[in-house]
Amino acid sequence: MIRSLCLILLWPSALSAQVLTLPGNAAIEVEENVPLDSYPLPTGAWDGTTVPTRTVEGAMTRQVWRVAASGLASLQLMRPLREQLRTAGYEVIFECDTLDCGGFDFRFGTPIAPAPAMQVDLNDYRFLSAIRQGADGPRAVSLMVSRTPQAGFVQIIRVVPTGADAPALTAADAPTARAAAPAPTGDLAQALTDTGHALLDGVAFETGAVALMDTDMPALRALADYMAQNPDQTISIVGHTDSSGGLDGNIAISKRRAAAVIERLVADYGAPRARLTPAGMGYLAPIASNLTPEGREANRRVEAVVTGPID
Repeated sequence: MIRSLCLILLWPSALSAQVLTLPGNAAIEVEENVPLDSYPLPTGAWDGTTVPTRTVEGAMTRQVWRVAASGLASLQLMRPLREQLRTAGYEVIFECDTLDCGGFDFRFGTPIAPAPAMQVDLNDYRFLSAIRQGADGPRAVSLMVSRTPQAGFVQIIRVVPTGADAPALTAADAPTARAAAPAPTGDLAQALTDTGHALLDGVAFETGAVALMDTDMPALRALADYMAQNPDQTISIVGHTDSSGGLDGNIAISKRRAAAVIERLVADYGAPRARLTPAGMGYLAPIASNLTPEGREANRRVEAVVTGPID
């Protein structure tokens, strides 16, 4: 069964929360969770005999996502995911592109979910391995991205130390204390509670700039209230653009606008900076057609995404 999930990719809490933001038109095709397994994490290209690997052990998750969009290149899918991993503290230890990986031999020399769930174009795929060191051991992530003429495909494998989950609660964050907090109210809080993401309606920027207009923004006040009522939640502020201009520039602008929203949330509404992360999707997650002025205006937006408990 395919389950659509707009904008967020959440690892099960038992694997310690890690979030990657995918385009809003992504749908999950495969999800597998194994409490204890070993994974040969690729660390180099096909060397003529084998794919060099580093064995990592722990709780393993594999997910495959289908991004329903025509004309995608593998780099368009890989680049924002790579930057999100780096922002989360992961070190990229190996990355390759199609022939540099080893073409056919690399693709069939590393675990890939079978078609039709995961489809790999042998002329256009990219792979990445990343590690983040933790007190309880390394956390490993691998990404395989490719596409067909109709859609993009992303396989994500993650391995974390067995038993790694949300950190121990301090007294101030104990469940009894959290239970006493008022329930979220309002449309934005309800959307965050029900779906994990919400449009920050009314967030406006100076024309052609990344600076916010100097007006009161009820959506930001509502988001700050939600964070106060849910002290264990982290939030990603995600900027989006229309399709005017190049991808690199749009991703940079959308992330800078997300960062500007965070600054306003902290300065004017008292939101905790440590629980906020900026992200930029550029034009990769449209909610309307970029062929009309109305659609382009709708696509220029900022959203809040619940990224899970504090890690």
